[in-house]
Amino acid sequence: MTQQFEDQGGMASSNPPALVRWFTSKVMSRLLSPAGVERRRTQAERKRRRAGAAHRVEYFHQVEDGYSHLAAQLLRSLLDEYDVELVCHLVTVARDRNLPEPDLLLPLSRYDSAKVAPHYGLYFPQNAAAPDPEEVKLAERILAGISQHAFPDVAVAVGDALWTGNSAALASLAQRHGTCDPAATAAKIANGTARRSKLGHYSGAMFHYGDEWYWGADRFYHLERRLIGYGARKGGGRDLICPRPAIEAGLLKDDGSLTFEIYVSLRSPYTSIIFDEAVQLAEATGVKMVMRPVLPMVMRGVPATRRKGMYIFSDAAREAIAMGLDWGNVYDPIGEPTRKCYSLYPWARERGRGNELLGSFLRAAFFEGVNTNNDRGMRIVVEKAGLPWPEAKAIMGNCDWEDELEVNRLAMYDFGSWGVPSFRLLDAEGNQVLGLWGQDRLWLFAREIQRILREARV
Repeated sequence: MTQQFEDQGGMASSNPPALVRWFTSKVMSRLLSPAGVERRRTQAERKRRRAGAAHRVEYFHQVEDGYSHLAAQLLRSLLDEYDVELVCHLVTVARDRNLPEPDLLLPLSRYDSAKVAPHYGLYFPQNAAAPDPEEVKLAERILAGISQHAFPDVAVAVGDALWTGNSAALASLAQRHGTCDPAATAAKIANGTARRSKLGHYSGAMFHYGDEWYWGADRFYHLERRLIGYGARKGGGRDLICPRPAIEAGLLKDDGSLTFEIYVSLRSPYTSIIFDEAVQLAEATGVKMVMRPVLPMVMRGVPATRRKGMYIFSDAAREAIAMGLDWGNVYDPIGEPTRKCYSLYPWARERGRGNELLGSFLRAAFFEGVNTNNDRGMRIVVEKAGLPWPEAKAIMGNCDWEDELEVNRLAMYDFGSWGVPSFRLLDAEGNQVLGLWGQDRLWLFAREIQRILREARV
């Protein structure tokens, strides 16, 4: 793979050469296509069958990570419902370029997990504080000493005690199950972390199956569908253990009293697959929509490794397929193409076509394989947005947009997010109701809008 994906942070201040951009885009388009995804899965399944191996799922648990507690609650059902061999590992997260904001990640995991847990039929306490470091160590020592057979149930019990601050319950679990000594526990965590790294990932709450990664409760439905497709379900005709909630606008309509902020980036594959849905949700529900674009992470100095880049793009491809989108014909817009489009955004917005311009660019870059690094490609973007190209060409390349995007970035960090797409819902008084990161949270904002409107009617 080229240097562009080996260290994307190196592309923050300059364009990659035209040949590099073209080659990388062609490779990525092939990998991201539905045929490419299916080809890799077929190869993995053939390899498993030739070896006569079981459907082996490896799970990587980080004790102080909220998302891991949600994922742990799925382990017993996974074993009950599917014919799988489950191997559980304890891990920690290294402070490296794969996770550029580790101090923000754990607080987000607590806040986010509490918001989504009830909708997945799972549990996480509201307003949970960071667990006591000594109790985290005790939890790790308990889990390091138990058998693989016991891990699914004990991990949930330990997590419940840890996240509710129930020291007595945690001590009781330690007495009942015993504990590993600190050195042996550290060795187990190091081994689990090394195993995850060898397989190609860096986060907690991850499932690995058939050369593919599934993040926690939010990607569990992908894992289930794949297992079902391979005949690993023990019975037929039942619902998924953890289905993804649908994005439903609902019947009630706001009069603009609620504000829905949408934070997007023009180089984000996740933004590209959800942008139109987010705009449509705002329009369908009548909320006041505020579009707040930001620079891509790698263009604002946040590094991204090849490993992380490959996971993000492959995960976005899988999400797009599940949404029924013809996505993945990519022509990477890193660098000048993104800057050029942003330079036109204030002008397009004044003409009432700002969202159309952003949407047109995202479709060109991620759906249609348009090279936006030249005037021909940018003309396609501009004209499909319903804007005049001669006027756009005359102003393209200005820097008038930079201050606004920096204000948006700071606002995003202020509510605990650092990536896109992020969403924030404000009430009639301008107070935050909900602020979360991820295209896989739009369904929750749809439900929250309807909840507020129902309560307003009472």
